This record gives sequence, structure tokens and C-alpha cells, in this order.
Amino acid sequence: MKTTFTKSLTLIFLIYLLAFYRIAAQNADSDGHSLRSETAAETDLVHFGDLIDVDVVGSLDFDWRGELTPEGFLKGVEKSQDPIYAMCRSEAAIAADIAKEYGKILRDPNVVVKIIDRSGRPAAILDGAVKSPHRFRIKRPVFLNELVVMSGGITDTASGEVRVYRPGNISCVSGSDTAAPEAGSQTLTIQISDLLRGKKDANPQIQSGDIVSVLEAFPIYVIGGVNSPKQLSSRARTTLTAAVSSAGGLAHDAEESDITIFRRANGDVRTIRADLKKIESKAVPDIELKPYDIVDVGQRGRGPKRFPPVLENGENSRQNAENLPLKVVD
Repeated sequence: MKTTFTKSLTLIFLIYLLAFYRIAAQNADSDGHSLRSETAAETDLVHFGDLIDVDVVGSLDFDWRGELTPEGFLKGVEKSQDPIYAMCRSEAAIAADIAKEYGKILRDPNVVVKIIDRSGRPAAILDGAVKSPHRFRIKRPVFLNELVVMSGGITDTASGEVRVYRPGNISCVSGSDTAAPEAGSQTLTIQISDLLRGKKDANPQIQSGDIVSVLEAFPIYVIGGVNSPKQLSSRARTTLTAAVSSAGGLAHDAEESDITIFRRANGDVRTIRADLKKIESKAVPDIELKPYDIVDVGQRGRGPKRFPPVLENGENSRQNAENLPLKVVD
């Protein structure tokens, strides 16, 4: 069951994101331009997977329709002496280059270039600790906060960080007709708290091919003689006494002096014995738990377990990226 704190955080997060999105769409930023118009150039540049149409007005023999080569040139424009580079360039810039080439054999050619299909671009992916992971086909400028809202918001398993991985040579640097693909992959780590506070750097524009992961906190399991056995999320320092308290406290049949912690270490499982009575009396220090620890509180009439219980691995239930539902952002 979600805690009151988690419900409140999620509600505040969603309200903030919706309000921020509306403001960004309507108001101007400090430079007098809306965020949407300021970044529209990136979406309008040619990407891998686009279907491009070249129309030489009044000359059907020179018309062309096709895609890019892996190197970023127009594929199969045979009447041009030199290859036409198009990746991350605007329609107008490409048309000017084609007109220059065709001007060697035609008189004042009027060339019109259009991106007629953007559906072949790689989808952006948002997964991890969100309620509904999705793939997104991006047809307009879109920011991280909007995609989070589209995915139902964050869950209570979130660690507090979002990681954006951007593969190299797929995305374009916006704002110029001579834009080039971003060379080399990039990784951006964002604090959800910064996103909530409205920090501009914490709300990047998401581009085709980006892989966005709302990181999940590592699990800690509390089982046995507690009132509410559960999986906890280790977002910060978690002690044994805090974990038992979060699991509803000791049950009526609990053996508080008989607690076993199963800890993974170097491919093996280490067993740690603990006594809550000694911890509460300050005779021994509280034990700081680590990710994937299993805390088994003893119960009267049941002997200690020699081996860790087999628990369901939540990672096995994750969908493969290609099987995620697809949303079109247009």
C-alpha cells in the first residue's frame, strides 16, 4: 500500500507538470520566445528514417523521393554530380544545395524539398518507475515533464533520479540550417526534485531515439514476524529498525532477538544475525541495510532459516522496449 507521503508526492508532481506544460505552451520565456517555438527547428530538420520529396518545378525528370543513406546523404539522386548531404538540415537548406547542383544543367531551377513522412524516425522510450512505460513517436517539440505525464506519472518505487541516454549520430543540434548530428552518445542524469522545482536544465527536450529511464530504488525485503511483510525502496540510508517499523512493526508472534539478514556479496549470500532488543538498548549499533537485503524476523515455533527465501524478481516482469505501447506526439 502506498504511503500518504508517496501519494502526496505523486499528486504534487502531476499537478506541477500539467501546470508547467500549459505555461510553456502559452507564455514567453525570458528571451521573449516560447519554449515551443524556440526548439521547433530540431523537429523540422531531416532525420534518419524520414521520407523526403524533391520537386523540381516544371521538370518531372528531376523529381525524386527517397530516404537517407547511412552516411546522411540523399539516397539515389543520380542527376546530381556531387552527393547531397541532408542529415540534420532544413528543407530550405537542402533545396538550395540541390538547386545549385541542378543549376549546372538547368536554367534557374526552382527546387522544393519536403519531409513527407516522419514515421520512420526511431521512437523515444520512457520506462522504469512510471505507471505506464511507453514508446513515443515524436512529431513536435516535447519535453521530459510532458512525457512523464503521458506515462501516468512516477511510482513509489522511483529512486529520485531520471537518466536520459541519447545515442550518437541520431539527434540533431537545433537552431541552425547547418546543424549536424550530435557525435557520440550522451547521458544526462536529472534529479526529480529539480524537475519539481522547475529548473530549466532538469526539463530537457526529448528527441527521437532518446531512452529515458526513471530509475527505480533498489529493493529491501522485510518478511517473517512483522505485521505487513513488504518490499521497501532504498532511496536513502535505511536501518534495520526503520525497515521493521516500515513493515508495520513486530507481529504478536515475533522473536525480536532472532532476526536474520540475508545479504548478497560477490555472487554469494552472507548471513547476518541481529537482536532488536540489544539494538534498542544501545548495546549494539543499528545495522544499515543494503540494496537487495532480505530481513527475516523470527517467529515463535519456527526455527531460523538457513537459506534465503526465493522472492519474485520484479525485473523479469519488465516489458521489452519493442513491446511497449506506442504513442504519437503531434
